[in-house]
Amino acid sequence: MDSIEAALAALDLQLKPNYTQTVKEYSVDQSTLLRRHRNITGTKADGYNSQSFLTQQQSKVLIAYINELTNRSLPPTVAMVRSFAQEIAGKPPGSH
Repeated sequence: MDSIEAALAALDLQLKPNYTQTVKEYSVDQSTLLRRHRNITGTKADGYNSQSFLTQQQSKVLIAYINELTNRSLPPTVAMVRSFAQEIAGKPPGSH
């Protein structure tokens, strides 16, 4: 557990959150702690996941299929990978 997560857990145990004391105790940025505790922002990982075209599970499926084709000496082209991704996600991928 990193320091921000520990600080959030400590705040959850307090009847009246004392942000100043918690910031000093856990050496975290006060504005980050406030925003995270008030559910204004989430973790960086949550942000990255929300921007991803495929979920982690879908990405694993796509990678496994690409590896299977490569093991058969049939490496897929970029167009084929885009097509596979579209089939998995059910929507066309963006240009990047």
